[in-house]
Amino acid sequence: MDSFLPSLLPLLAVGVAAAAALILVVAAAWNSSQQRRYHPVAGSVLHQVLHFGRLYHYHTELSRRHKTFRLLAPFRGEIYTCDPDVVEHILRTNFHNYGKGGYQHDTMRDLLGDGIFAVDGTKWRHQRKLASHEFSTRGLRDYSSAVFKKNAAKLARGIREAVDVQQVIDIQEWFMKSTMDSIFEVAFGIELNCLQGSNEEGSQFVRAFDESSMQLMWRFVNPLWRIMRFLNVGSEAKFRQNIRVVDDYIYRLIQAKIEQVSTGHTEDSPVEKEDILSRFLLESDKDPKNMSYQYLRDIILNFVIAGKDTTAGTLAWFFYMLCKHPSVQERVAGEVAEAVVGDGRSPSSFREFSENITEEVLAKMQYLHAALSETLRLYPAVPLDSKVCFSDETLPDGFDVKRGEIITYQPYVMGRMTYIWGEDAEVFRPERWLNADGFFSPESPFKFTAFQAGPRVCLGKEFAYRQMKIFAATLVYFFMFKLSDERKPVKYRTMLTLHVDQGLHLRAVLR
Repeated sequence: MDSFLPSLLPLLAVGVAAAAALILVVAAAWNSSQQRRYHPVAGSVLHQVLHFGRLYHYHTELSRRHKTFRLLAPFRGEIYTCDPDVVEHILRTNFHNYGKGGYQHDTMRDLLGDGIFAVDGTKWRHQRKLASHEFSTRGLRDYSSAVFKKNAAKLARGIREAVDVQQVIDIQEWFMKSTMDSIFEVAFGIELNCLQGSNEEGSQFVRAFDESSMQLMWRFVNPLWRIMRFLNVGSEAKFRQNIRVVDDYIYRLIQAKIEQVSTGHTEDSPVEKEDILSRFLLESDKDPKNMSYQYLRDIILNFVIAGKDTTAGTLAWFFYMLCKHPSVQERVAGEVAEAVVGDGRSPSSFREFSENITEEVLAKMQYLHAALSETLRLYPAVPLDSKVCFSDETLPDGFDVKRGEIITYQPYVMGRMTYIWGEDAEVFRPERWLNADGFFSPESPFKFTAFQAGPRVCLGKEFAYRQMKIFAATLVYFFMFKLSDERKPVKYRTMLTLHVDQGLHLRAVLR
């Protein structure tokens, strides 16, 4: 994204000047209003542009002063909250008054289309119902687990090769490739082999997909993106190119899968029958009017976003935490060894080890589950999540919100608030998730918002934990990890999902 900034500066200068004048008018209107109560104004959207590289730090600083605050914007009201009571209100209590709305749908449509993360109403309910059924089936659970185990073993083999030549690895990049391999096989029944780099067409798709995600986040702070899209210049021109690559690739996959299903090829292949696209195609036979190519594309791409970036990013931050807290790394390794191997024979290969990670074994990894949850508390996969208010109302804190205003709850910031988590809120401490007997004890989803809550709670939550635990258990059992440069600061990259900026560079050694 940095490469697009120089071309944006002249346009932004004009936009900032116009927006600043309008903000003064808006501020005067807020100050003159005596009939309604509005949250304190803590800044403006212009400050978000200025602090874009450290956006979540900026919001954390504001949230230490105000649980809920406003940022002045030229075209809409924007409210940011860390108040669990307000979060519960918008995600559950008054759920039907908050949704994605037209503004967010228009902003995200080029990439997410009418997928579950971008829509409300009938389309959301339709996809939610389908996805809820699919995620509850034993077939998808067993199939996805088999895919995760296979790819965890592949990843371990790759790290072993790096160990042999004393190579520093960007483990986030490896996780991105491996989770893309996993979610693509689960979603489409197709092996991309990103980790081996053997599929150039697939690699082009992945690059375009990743760049599109970054460009989409930039739209939320760039007031001129619609003009740039109309003129087809700067980041919007590149965005359009990337979307074309993504669409061409996905539509070809859908067409190939339809042909397989129509000719009966899936009858002899459980892989093809169990992937999500095949399941949705079977559903489309019952309701063909709701399953156009475009709609299938949107549904599946939303699954890919949910299953790739979020999981890979969380695993990267998890291994960063393990490197910063060696005692936690050793405790996780000890628990994994006890759960998988016990007093039995040590596995002879990475694949044999991963195959031994059954559902029963995963259930024994209580500390690993706690450590992953503690990572998500401090480094949530989706750091901000916004809803649009559909009608005027008063929030539980006594302040008002108007129709059309955007209210954003902040998982990243909430994890750092002492009034939510105590004085050690910024300390990585997995033990906070364990009860006196050492078993995982969940927190309120309106306090720990990494997976949303209420009717939109993440259907893939257990799916994500299963993948992360299989990957983490396999790697930590065989290797010890250290940062390649302890002095180099590790920062996030401001995107829709929380990634380590410039990757996470580690050295691994065999245990």
